[in-house]
Amino acid sequence: MRCLSDFQRGTVIGCHLCNKLSREISLLRNIPKSTVGFLIRKWRSLGTTATQPQSGRPRKLTERGQRMLKHILQRGRRLSAQSVATQLKTSCDLQISPRTVRRELHGMGFHCQAAASKNPLISVANRGKRPQFSREHHDWTLEQWKKVMWPDEFTFTLFQTDGYCCFGSRI
Repeated sequence: MRCLSDFQRGTVIGCHLCNKLSREISLLRNIPKSTVGFLIRKWRSLGTTATQPQSGRPRKLTERGQRMLKHILQRGRRLSAQSVATQLKTSCDLQISPRTVRRELHGMGFHCQAAASKNPLISVANRGKRPQFSREHHDWTLEQWKKVMWPDEFTFTLFQTDGYCCFGSRI
């Protein structure tokens, strides 16, 4: 069912009260017949065509929790979402995940991203070893390369944090 304004819903019910058929209302208002039928059934059963409150889980963070989150971020502008979640647990006794912290901050207009590194990723020693390795293994065959065990499933941390850093600037 497409979204209809309150006025459109009212005109459908008004046409129904004037003894028009669903097909006639559909053609007159350019609304699908299934939508017209749904609105009429809803009006008969509930007495209203307004959208009812949706079910769902209550929010984890209250307004007080959001204020605390903002306060923590303003004190330490470059904190990881994990450290913010830990601080919320200790100060407000709120158990929330780092993902919830990022989602709430995004909703408040802040953004989180991985911090840029100030150090080069390749050390001076390795910078010299890379061309040497390339020259030594230049003429290797495909079979020789298949015997090399590549550590592609190894997790390591290059910088100070495993997560995102939350920056205290508005979008």
